[in-house]
Amino acid sequence: MRKEKITCEPAYAPPGREAFSLKEWELIQRFRTPPGVQRFLYTLPYNHERQGETLRSFRSALKHQTVHCLEAVLVAATILEQHGYPPLFLDMESQDNLDHVVFAFHERGRWGAVARSRDVGLQGRKPVFRTLRHLVMSYVDAYVDGKGRITGYGLADLRTLTGIDWRFSTKNVWKVEDTLIQLPHKKLKTSDRRYERMLCRYLAFKKRHPEQPFTLYANRSQWM
Repeated sequence: MRKEKITCEPAYAPPGREAFSLKEWELIQRFRTPPGVQRFLYTLPYNHERQGETLRSFRSALKHQTVHCLEAVLVAATILEQHGYPPLFLDMESQDNLDHVVFAFHERGRWGAVARSRDVGLQGRKPVFRTLRHLVMSYVDAYVDGKGRITGYGLADLRTLTGIDWRFSTKNVWKVEDTLIQLPHKKLKTSDRRYERMLCRYLAFKKRHPEQPFTLYANRSQWM
């Protein structure tokens, strides 16, 4: 199998200490690894955007103390680039047009992810995946909810975005979403039988337990 190439790193350094408030810098120094940042994101309530859609920067998300999946990526990227992790985001396309975005990282030759989602199965992943495709495949079953099914994926480097202050802006950074929409995606073909089996399990469970989250996934040991 042909190995996927890691995105080349643009030649520039992340913002220095002087760009951050004392509280922001203390947070950055406290959470120095992907598992640490994942634990921090779990403490933030999910942003259901009940008062209108948002796409908040790192600074604005911390101020509001709530994140959705793409806002969580901006928080994770800002923190972890200070500790040597390129600010990469991985977008997964779905047949229902509801994408999921995670912060992707490469460690000791393996891919992992930091993520926040309203669905328990779409959070972070340990760095145990040889390729991005294997990482994306770990989300396939958890994406099945009656409408969702992953159909493709794409990787981008936030440092290549120009004119977008995704770290410190006090306004919504919609250009990040525009970049995500325009991002080239690789098609992902998955088994129809696998999808239909998972869909039946999901719908049967929700019929019996409509208020409970579905957690009957075989790969929970890979979750972060």
